[in-house]
Amino acid sequence: MKAELTEEHAFLQKLIGTWEVDAADPDGKIDHGTWTETVRSLHGRWFLCEGEGTMPGGGAAATLLTLGYDPDKRKYTGTWVGSMMNHMWVYEGALDHTGRTLLLDTSGPDFEHEGQSASYREAITFINDNERTFTSSVRQPDGSWKEFMIANYRRKQ
Repeated sequence: MKAELTEEHAFLQKLIGTWEVDAADPDGKIDHGTWTETVRSLHGRWFLCEGEGTMPGGGAAATLLTLGYDPDKRKYTGTWVGSMMNHMWVYEGALDHTGRTLLLDTSGPDFEHEGQSASYREAITFINDNERTFTSSVRQPDGSWKEFMIANYRRKQ
């Protein structure tokens, strides 16, 4: 079995490298500190984004985001796990109309209502080859999305 690489895989190639990451809530009230993310590829098909940093209030943390593209589903797919929680987030998504933003949908624990689940959308947006953002939003009862976290990435040279 040999899967062919697609132009969708080429979009993910832009992630490869080492990134310095600053994260906060949209108002800048909760500073998530400075993290480092290292991204590597498994032969251009799967991309492993390994993050290390400190949680608000202290304590080391690590994260792992996996991303790929499934030509049969015509969707980007992936997972996210972090040392600060037990839930594995599973993603499916697509590029937006600009071709610069990857929108990833998932569901998981509702952070505001214990014992319930919620729908989430993550967005990876390339500003240029050396800068990108990662935003997290939760679906509101009216169907709109409320952004609750933004991370700014700068490629280390």
